[in-house]
Order: sequence, then C-alpha cells, then structure tokens
Amino acid sequence: MTGKRIVVMARHGESEWSKNNVFCGWYDSHLSDRGMNEAHECAELLKQSNYKFDKAYTSLLTRAHQTLKIITEHIGQPTLPVEESWRLNERHYGALTGFNKAELAEEYGENQVQIWRRSFDVLPPVMDKSHEYYMSIRCHPKIVAHSYTSSEKFPSTESLKETMERVIPYWDNFIVPNIKRGQRVLIVAHGTVLRSLIKYLDGVSDNDICSINIPSGIPFVYEFDDDMNVVSSKKFLGDKKRIEEGIARAASIGSH
Repeated sequence: MTGKRIVVMARHGESEWSKNNVFCGWYDSHLSDRGMNEAHECAELLKQSNYKFDKAYTSLLTRAHQTLKIITEHIGQPTLPVEESWRLNERHYGALTGFNKAELAEEYGENQVQIWRRSFDVLPPVMDKSHEYYMSIRCHPKIVAHSYTSSEKFPSTESLKETMERVIPYWDNFIVPNIKRGQRVLIVAHGTVLRSLIKYLDGVSDNDICSINIPSGIPFVYEFDDDMNVVSSKKFLGDKKRIEEGIARAASIGSH
C-alpha cells in the first residue's frame, strides 16, 4: 500500500474529577456531563469528516472507554475492534492524586504546580500505601488482571518522561505495525499520553513540550508516509475558537 497513512487521536471528554479541578491520573473517574457532551462533539466532528477505522486503541480507564464508545456508535462502527493497555493510561500523578490544583497552588505556589503538571522530568511525590486512593487504584479489576498475567511493574508516580517510557514502545511495537499494514487507526487516550506521542512524533524539545496542552474531546489528525515519517502534524478538527478555548482550559490550573 502506498500513500498517506492517517491516524486520528483524541483526548477523552472532561471527567468528574477534572470538573472539580482535581488531579486524576490513574484514578478511574467517569465522564462528567460536560465530558459526555465533548465526546459527542468529538464523534460528530469525525462523522462530518467521514472518518472510518479498522482498529482503536485506548487505556484501561473508564473515561477513555466512555468516550470511545460514544464515538464508535455515532460514526456507525459499534463493533470496531478495540485494544486496551495500561501503557495508554494517563500518567500517574503520585501523591498529588485527589488534590485540588488551585488549593495546591495556594500552598506550594502556582509555579510548582505547573512544574508538576507540565515539566518533562520532574516527578510528583510518590503515592504510598497510606494514600487515600492507593487501594482503589491498585485494586482496579483491570490493573489486578494485568498484574496476574504479566510481570509489569506499575508506577507510583510519573513525569512525562516516565510516561513516554511506556507509551512510545507500545506505539512502536503494537500500533505502528498495524498502521504499516494499512489499518486506519483511532487512539482515544489521555492528555499526557497524547503529549508523549506528540513529543516523539514531532521531535518537540524537553522545554517546548511544557507549553503544549491537549483539549478534551477535540480530535486531531496525523498523516504519515509509507516509512512513518510525519507528513502533516496535529491537525485539529472543528471550530478554531473552540479549539483555542479547549487548549486554554487544559492549560489552566483553575479555581476551587
């Protein structure tokens, strides 16, 4: 097969925890009402552009699955094959999980919170067994199932750097071979996962990646040649104003 190979990516809609301006990470928060609407908006943008897919990839987390289900049903592909992996989970925010971002900014300073959120290699404090949400994350049925079927060591905190160390091998070893075979691929994942892919695919520097934010519920498109060189990068679908507003919301630490 020759010609352009197209991959569509989308961040899930707003979660209940994001609505409350809380660090979510591996906690399995569901979509908020707004998030459901964003997922429908994402689905409609794909339908209007006549996108069809051969396979979808997503994380183990419910908010991504809810978004993907809305998309596949709306575009008329409810039985689209889906591969899920913990390697596409959102980054693990460690001990920050469950804390309000604006309140942390008041305590530690906005600059420190932004470093935790957007820097390339600064780790948040580790989540230990005494953390309020440690057991709910570690006892998630899909995490438990993965721990029995593999020797994977799951993180207790991650920066973008550590997230990339699991996302990029999954992209190279599991997703790219199918793209090369001509499959049309949809990835519905999380902000840091998509930032990982953008950094890798576009060669973004460690410093510049700090300023890249991914809006929820707005799909974007990459085009590759036969050798998987990027031909067209991160082309968002939809209204420019809506895209800009979504990026601004993703960048903000909000209020409490």
